[in-house]
Amino acid sequence: PQSMERPEESAALSEEETIGAVDMTTAQPEDPYISGSDLTSDDLDFWHMYDETESTEEEEEKQKEEEEEKVSDPSTDGKHTKLIAEDGTEEWVSINPYLTKNTYDNAGLVYQYPIMKYYEDSEKVSRVGIKVSAEDGDINFDRLKKAGVDFAMIQIGSRGYGSGNLMADDMFYENVRKATEAGMDIGVTFFSQAVTTEEALEEANRVIEGLQGFTVVYPVVFDMEYIKNDTARVQGLSKDAKTEIAMTFLNAIQQAGFKAMLYGDKEWLIRKVDLTKLISYDVWFSQEGDTPDYPYRFTMWEYTKTAKLNGMEDPAKLSICFIDYASK
Repeated sequence: PQSMERPEESAALSEEETIGAVDMTTAQPEDPYISGSDLTSDDLDFWHMYDETESTEEEEEKQKEEEEEKVSDPSTDGKHTKLIAEDGTEEWVSINPYLTKNTYDNAGLVYQYPIMKYYEDSEKVSRVGIKVSAEDGDINFDRLKKAGVDFAMIQIGSRGYGSGNLMADDMFYENVRKATEAGMDIGVTFFSQAVTTEEALEEANRVIEGLQGFTVVYPVVFDMEYIKNDTARVQGLSKDAKTEIAMTFLNAIQQAGFKAMLYGDKEWLIRKVDLTKLISYDVWFSQEGDTPDYPYRFTMWEYTKTAKLNGMEDPAKLSICFIDYASK
């Protein structure tokens, strides 16, 4: 016969099973996300996930703004060059993309005072010249040659900046003779104060006549400038007028079989004449310093006007030439 459980035993067993089930559950590893944990919200990484995203976006936006600012900065955008006027004012001017840029590597310049040299692939490819006139007095070209000067740019004449009269340089022929005897190559400069194309042609013809019978392998230079602390004849000329005058002189010199060259400092070349109309002529850039600051092509650079050199009592005006005109 089957025995019957008493209701009390059944109830007790059911209660023990239930308690055991509860004990098994509470014995499992504690879940950190269950209320009652001693962790705080700052200990949970996912709370900072959005903060990191926002921080990354802010950094990227800041970096983008800095790059845009750098591009728009005229000192770093590669599209501007600093121009310092004679009165000391500074401005950044746009570089004309249609003019040929110079490709010199300033790292190739070596300044062994007072001589500047330029090297390409460890080979010196430059020559040093001196600019002289009657104002420099008696010059010992033999000593200059031994000091490292290769060629002389000798003034042949000028036009008075006040009177407008044409004047020959009193020391021209003697300077040419002495420089030639010292083994130097010769170039010529003319200080112009022409205010019309007719006067410019008159100046060029006077130069051409004066060079008959001489061997001139370096350029014949058109040098027009304002006068410090005084008013020059050309002071009131427009940019176009000065450009036409320069073109007239240079073209006449070129047609006569000489190499024509334009001389000027940075302000003169960029502000006072229109270089786009003078691109067929070589440029002699004047700027005192250790490195030239001129974006366009030039073949000569006057780097000092105050050098102390054996052979001259007065300060010497020295230039470096990046090509050898004597071999052209």
